Amino acid sequence: MKPLLMFGAFAAAISAATTGAEAKGCLTGAVAGGVAGHYVHHTVTGAIAGCYMGHKIAHQKQQQRQQQAAPTQKAEPGAEPSAGGGGRNY
Repeated sequence: MKPLLMFGAFAAAISAATTGAEAKGCLTGAVAGGVAGHYVHHTVTGAIAGCYMGHKIAHQKQQQRQQQAAPTQKAEPGAEPSAGGGGRNY
């Protein structure tokens, strides 16, 4: 029962300290890490590591979504190359 209370207090502290996108990855990772850590008698350590990894994975997914959503910029056909592009200017 004590580890469950410690985990609950840890999760409450983390959720109060983080914001929207950060909290999602941290809380899901903390739950998974806390459960995994409980089986090896390191609940709090597992929750902390899970929070870190969950936050990192959520951040990577967010960056991938932003890169996919950003329009790719291609040169128009027939456009002149930029100045200093290696061509000879006489």
